[in-house]
Amino acid sequence: MSALAVNSLNLHHGLLHAVRDLSLNVAEGEIVALVGANGAGKTTLLRAIAGAHRPTSGTITYGGADITHRAAHRRVNMGIALVPEGRRLFTQMTVEENLLLGRMSGRPGTWTVDKVLETFPNLTARRTARAATLSGGEQQATAIGRALMSNPSLLLLDELSLGLSPIAVDRLYESLRALMQSGTTILLVEQDLGRAMQVATRVICMLEGHVVLEAPTANLAREQVTDAYFGLAQHRVPA
Repeated sequence: MSALAVNSLNLHHGLLHAVRDLSLNVAEGEIVALVGANGAGKTTLLRAIAGAHRPTSGTITYGGADITHRAAHRRVNMGIALVPEGRRLFTQMTVEENLLLGRMSGRPGTWTVDKVLETFPNLTARRTARAATLSGGEQQATAIGRALMSNPSLLLLDELSLGLSPIAVDRLYESLRALMQSGTTILLVEQDLGRAMQVATRVICMLEGHVVLEAPTANLAREQVTDAYFGLAQHRVPA
């Protein structure tokens, strides 16, 4: 069953046509990696799904409901949570205070501050520390934890490893392993192609606002994705 359906979506930044007639589907429980070069439209697409960017045309359907023009906070109430590029934490608030902001939606579920700290144990000793004092990896873990506190059924992760050291990325993905096996639907934007292909069940590659490659990860060679990434091949690989 499709959890998320995007149909003929067009998104603009002023005169810039960032996403062009794009359609995609994400099934319940699927982990989809959205890859592509800078400027491909990945972040704009995630923001539109989350309700932070108004489409020019096209539709976004979630759980069978048309949410194209639904306010962002209503989408959170429906179970959509975005971890934005750059983390966007409240830097003068503590880790725990940032996490508790995620509970404001009132959506029922099992995520608590203690469960987030269990998932990201590196945050335990930093629970009362201000977000401004955290390392990049700790900030990213806090941003993910805040999203999880809203008890999402669809988690949008934008540039998960951006700006982090390899050790921090390893720690982050290790902490997320249980989440990725839990049945939560995840749409992941990731610059690290190797990492994306390790965790995703399907890869979608964007180029200049279009989907140029889409296939189950098991059917893809890294070279196929690299060619699509740089515009050397524009096609969809059959499932």
